[in-house]
Amino acid sequence: QVHLVESGGGLVQDGGSLRLSCAASERIFSTYTMGWYRQAPGKERELVGFITAGGKTVLITTVEGRFTISTDIANNAMYLQMNNLKPEDTAVYYCNIIGKQTPWGQGTQVTVSS
Repeated sequence: QVHLVESGGGLVQDGGSLRLSCAASERIFSTYTMGWYRQAPGKERELVGFITAGGKTVLITTVEGRFTISTDIANNAMYLQMNNLKPEDTAVYYCNIIGKQTPWGQGTQVTVSS
């Protein structure tokens, strides 16, 4: 089974930036479509965006223009660059393979203060 580890979260002010990282125990980023998800307190987990094995990215409208997804195949990692963060972006962020049942990692907490 693939193990996923998210990192890079933290506490930032409104308008700040963070870069989240997703590391995997196997080389998956050149094979699968990968997603970034988030779960805010009291809400269901939602898909923030995804990147295909070919590098195409799609983001939800609420983060489009502020967030960017990328992969580093050589270093077996995926990133979520988050700029102009807003308090409503506060959540635990996760990465996972789309369309393949894979255990969730522990996530990384992002807190944006107003």
